[in-house]
Amino acid sequence: MVEEAIESFVSAQGLSGAIIVLAVGAIVLTVAVEKLISYLTRAALGLNVSLFALAIVFTGFEFDDTILALVLSAGDLEGVALGTALGTALAIVGVTLALTAIVRPFPVELPADYLALFALSPFLLVPFVLLETLTFVHGVVLVGLFVAMFGYLIYREYQRDRPVFRDSEIGKTLRADGGVRVSRSVSPILEDRLVGDRPAAGWLWLALAVVALAGVVFGAMLLEAGSEVVVEDLAIEETVFGATVLTVILTFEDVLLTLEPVRRGIPEIGVGNVIGSVLFSVTGNVGIIMLISDLEISRSVLTFHLPAVIVVTALAAYFLHRGRLKRWHGYLLGGFYVVYWLVAIFVISEVPISG
Repeated sequence: MVEEAIESFVSAQGLSGAIIVLAVGAIVLTVAVEKLISYLTRAALGLNVSLFALAIVFTGFEFDDTILALVLSAGDLEGVALGTALGTALAIVGVTLALTAIVRPFPVELPADYLALFALSPFLLVPFVLLETLTFVHGVVLVGLFVAMFGYLIYREYQRDRPVFRDSEIGKTLRADGGVRVSRSVSPILEDRLVGDRPAAGWLWLALAVVALAGVVFGAMLLEAGSEVVVEDLAIEETVFGATVLTVILTFEDVLLTLEPVRRGIPEIGVGNVIGSVLFSVTGNVGIIMLISDLEISRSVLTFHLPAVIVVTALAAYFLHRGRLKRWHGYLLGGFYVVYWLVAIFVISEVPISG
């Protein structure tokens, strides 16, 4: 697999090479995220479709998490894969959305059904967790729920006559079901000369978005591979590294995909990333684990980890419902995430798996 090949290559480079790979990975990831934002915005304008819907599809589906879940499940580490899925749902809210609110508070206006779907999605796992042992059939059901929820959001966006973020810079010029091809609020990039006003410009921008998304995944893989070599060579205690440096590295991608669009006046992509990632993590990603092998659910998932996801997600949904994500909202969400870690380590003596 690509990830294994990258890890083997980085391991052969030694500590200095791994540090260089970390730097290159950060650069690749940053550039790819910047390009993805620009391409998705132009694709939405060129195809006259909802930018929020495109963001849900392109950034909400966690390709790297899916690969990781498949690898872990194939290696009889289904419990770790489940922890990673729940950890992603927690981190996307407790770290990514929290940090975005702290750095750049922004207005938000989402339909009530979108917020309800976001807040209630973790509850879908409750009946499955109560079964204690999950099989292939349960995995198919969860993947089906994921497809249904994503399909519903995309269908609703195509039926709307106004965009979700109608007060954003793009929203003022683009309707969800149609709009202008060019917007003055879109900063010019070099690729504009290449694509220009070609008849299939929207599709070309969409194709470039796919390439940029591949760059995002590749950059994330470089960061993960480089960090593993650094841990081994510096003999850093894995728990300490995982709870600090690795958490930052693994959430760097989502932070960029959420904070940067908000900073550039395109919150559709940032919030789409948060909502899509949570929906996927608690349904599709967990379901994929069971497509490979059966899964035994530990008691701590029902009594601690899943309730934490439910509480933090519901709190985030309430803040989004208020119409503006404020700085103190970010501090509170981040505080809950820190408390979750402290309770996990000092009360139940278990280091949670971070996304």
